[in-house]
Amino acid sequence: MPLIDLNSTLGESFGIWQRGMDDAMLRIVSSASIACGLHAGDPIVMQTTVGSARRAGVNIGAELGYPDLQGYGQRDLGMTPYEIYVYSLYQIGALAAICRANNVRLEYVKPHGALYRRAAAELAAAKSIACAVRDTDKSAVLLGQSGTCFESAASDVGISFASEVFADRGYREDGSLIPKGERGEIISDPPTAAQRMVQLMKEGVLLSANGTPIPMKASSIGIHGDYNGAAKLAFAVKEALEANGFTVAGLRRVLESASPEASANPPAP
Repeated sequence: MPLIDLNSTLGESFGIWQRGMDDAMLRIVSSASIACGLHAGDPIVMQTTVGSARRAGVNIGAELGYPDLQGYGQRDLGMTPYEIYVYSLYQIGALAAICRANNVRLEYVKPHGALYRRAAAELAAAKSIACAVRDTDKSAVLLGQSGTCFESAASDVGISFASEVFADRGYREDGSLIPKGERGEIISDPPTAAQRMVQLMKEGVLLSANGTPIPMKASSIGIHGDYNGAAKLAFAVKEALEANGFTVAGLRRVLESASPEASANPPAP
């Protein structure tokens, strides 16, 4: 059966401020993209979320953001590529240390919010993040949208890349994400999100906000965990994918199953 990863943004609470549907999402997804304390999260939440993911058998990734708790990482701070590199290094290193203390592996890294959108469109920003991944743990995978600067940056610095599409976000005709606050930004209806992801996996296209088919591919489907209907939407997506012959699995297993070596040496019947 074809494999697909489901990842959710988790660990976004900090201090006494609670956010997200972490417990429910960990029962559905195969990967947890854990906030690293700058756009959301804090060290205690990071430790707690890593432990919860380990017990649930869910793979762990680092979700990096601008240092912007007030804006939830949704404001482009105009940082230089060097600043992006250092702040990415800091965040990956922090979560990697917590993973080691919990005897689990940091599987992948992906940016959040404004940093995600900038790195998708700007090679210098994407390479800053890719270099931070390489210099922290070269075995970790950079997760981002295919056909954007993420893919080029990973290739340029010699790390693995995996493609992602969001189930609960709208896209423009050019394949870019609709910015926060604009019409069509959120896909909140579970059946609609599920149907879109099945079409993506079967046909390699995703409909833009105005109905234009966009060629897309995904090794991982992202679902945000920071709103009340997140678990219901995630479950609908997972159920629809499985009903159409797809198996939800961790990101590294998905990538290994798609490798030329795996295709040349299929498992024995």
